Amino acid sequence: CLGRLLKPTGGIVSLEGKSITFLDNANIARNIGILPQSPTAPEDVPVHCLAAYGRNPHKKLMSSFTKEDREIVSWAIDAAGLTEKRHMPIGKLSGGERQRAWIAMALAQQPKILLLDEPTTYLDIHHQFEVLELLEKLNKSCGLTVIMVLHDLNLASRFSGRIVALKDGVTVLDGASEDVVTEKNLFDIFRVKSRI
Repeated sequence: CLGRLLKPTGGIVSLEGKSITFLDNANIARNIGILPQSPTAPEDVPVHCLAAYGRNPHKKLMSSFTKEDREIVSWAIDAAGLTEKRHMPIGKLSGGERQRAWIAMALAQQPKILLLDEPTTYLDIHHQFEVLELLEKLNKSCGLTVIMVLHDLNLASRFSGRIVALKDGVTVLDGASEDVVTEKNLFDIFRVKSRI
């Protein structure tokens, strides 16, 4: 519902006081960046071209790329830690680098909110930390609101300032990680015995 992929069954989702139901797609895309679980693009697309697609919500039809657009794309690539790989095709990148290339594209949108669906899926532990440390840095240094779905409770606890726990599609807990991720709560939600 936040990304307008589903319609709410009740209530409204608002962005800056306005229902997102009535905002146009470009306005939404200038404010909310969305990264699905497994984004795809042709393997031969260079990182800088992929990142440049993030500027589309800011462009009018048939308008050319400006100096400001180039600077923003360059900043996004640098922020994602891919400066040395900006001309490399995404098919030649590691899993973590590829995910960071997609994050660079989202950053080039200059959104206020970034929605991610399992951004660490298929990544080894090193690349999981690499991606989540980048998101944490962007949250703190740029004020970017990051909302993500994570199924790894250790990663969620380590990198999240706030955790919302769901059970059967219903919010059952919402708060700081140390308040949500407890032995009792994990048993109540997942029926697993744990040690914190």
